[in-house]
Amino acid sequence: METDRHFHIYNRANGKEHIFTSSENYEFFLRKYKKYLFPVVETFCYCLMPNHFHFLVKVKSHKELLKIENYKNSKKQNLYVSKQFSNLFSSYTQAFNKQESRKGNLFMRPFKRKEVLDEIYFRKLMHYIHTNPVEAGLCNFPNQWQHSSYNSLISKKPTLLMRKEVLNYFDSVENFVFVHSQTPRISGIEEF
Repeated sequence: METDRHFHIYNRANGKEHIFTSSENYEFFLRKYKKYLFPVVETFCYCLMPNHFHFLVKVKSHKELLKIENYKNSKKQNLYVSKQFSNLFSSYTQAFNKQESRKGNLFMRPFKRKEVLDEIYFRKLMHYIHTNPVEAGLCNFPNQWQHSSYNSLISKKPTLLMRKEVLNYFDSVENFVFVHSQTPRISGIEEF
């Protein structure tokens, strides 16, 4: 994955399985995400669904990544960020497989990524990610789904998310909330 670029990262379970079966699973996945990905990407938003997930991230600059010892010493720096995603998926899969007494791949391979090239698509994608649980019938409003970044972005509590940058795209918290209350969904985004 190229440095200093925005990406929509998404993946789903193999077959019709769920990848999250409890609140603890969602929390464990985010802890692993923090361990493997926060050092290498800036995270703008995310949504974890029972059988798939979405992240909107920006890969840090080469200069920033050089501060990471493993990156600096890596012979394949261009693959380092992708490897961190693989580490996340592998770590989570091992724990989930043990919990569920299952074997094999949990996630589809390879994980999907699409570069986000403009501001309009960025905003559409953020809306798409946060309204995913509403569209799936899991809740009525984005703020009701506890496994997304929506509530963290509108809160004043400390966060590792790029809250200030996100809200700048929408001009204010109020406009962010208003845009996310709009239906139907905005077209032009990959569907699962």
